[in-house]
Amino acid sequence: MGRARTGRAVSGAGAASGAAGAGADNVAAAVSGAAGPGSAAAPDVLVTGGGGFLGGALVRHLLAAGHSVRSFARGAYPELEALGVDVQRGDLTDAAAVRRACAGCELVLHNAARAAVWGRYDAFHGPNVVGTRNVLDACRREGVRRLVFTSTASVVFGRRDICGGDESLPYPRRQASPYAATKAEAERLVLAADSAALRTVSLRPHLIWGPGDTQIVPRIIAQARAGKVLRVGDGTNVVDTTYIDNAADAHLCAAEALLVNPAASGRAYFVSNGEPARLWMLIDRILAAAGLPPVRRSVPAPVAVALGAVVETAHEVLRRPGEPRLTRFLAEELSTSHWFDIGAARRELGYEPAVSLGEGLELLGEWLRAGSPPVAG
Repeated sequence: MGRARTGRAVSGAGAASGAAGAGADNVAAAVSGAAGPGSAAAPDVLVTGGGGFLGGALVRHLLAAGHSVRSFARGAYPELEALGVDVQRGDLTDAAAVRRACAGCELVLHNAARAAVWGRYDAFHGPNVVGTRNVLDACRREGVRRLVFTSTASVVFGRRDICGGDESLPYPRRQASPYAATKAEAERLVLAADSAALRTVSLRPHLIWGPGDTQIVPRIIAQARAGKVLRVGDGTNVVDTTYIDNAADAHLCAAEALLVNPAASGRAYFVSNGEPARLWMLIDRILAAAGLPPVRRSVPAPVAVALGAVVETAHEVLRRPGEPRLTRFLAEELSTSHWFDIGAARRELGYEPAVSLGEGLELLGEWLRAGSPPVAG
């Protein structure tokens, strides 16, 4: 799907061997007992949320590296079973089901979560906080040695510009959304759980997109086709984003770093493409990839935030399904700068974005031309 590295070994012996390229693939396969897709070997890696956008990319990267993989998610994913993945169905809030999913695995990539720009806190707390607590408990009970947690850069977003922020940024006193609040709670649990028996690391990818996207790209395109996209603010705000294969590769880098770099253990890291750009220029380029014109109309940021509050209230009072088309959080994200220094991930995890922003947009265009993406509400 992209040009990211997919031969990274994340098994203990694989990392210790120092093998590279095809050699690393062979070592990883030997350690895990996997013969590639379709193998019946016992899984050595669990991916929670393996049927999702990022989860699916994680599964594919692990399989390409020779690992035998188990996925744990609520839905049925026959496309993963066809690849030889051990697909287990269950809910993160079911501690017994989570423990069964972790059994026999040496590494867990905990990616599953409820992600949305709006909703009641309770709807996020179960999967994101209780679910993460269950994953950590299962890892301890089942002897899992390493856990890579998928967090979000939103955990440090305090409704103000962030330009070149690094891991020294504190959590804001008041989180911008229930999603950010519960992911911050979960991240705290993960980092506090780090020990000699269970090494943990948290990744904070920012705005993941690319072919196969089911959220950001289809939402932009659907709104543009309906004539409902308005630029929020003056259009000068800068953000960074993460191409899907880079996000997946960052997780494999983190898993390997937990084996070879003690400094990475118990830490959180920002990951992105490392190419900050004006948000609305990027949106226009996504629209161009879909054969659509750029955004012409705009609304002042304060007006959009106030309107978001009104729309949220009306949505809740009228008990409408799904998410409001505009929320305060979304208006703030669309009008502020938020980009991060990924130097720590480069130095301590060995992460280097393999697919540039320009290459990613080309690949996105190819995907869009091959067929319309799913429509996001």
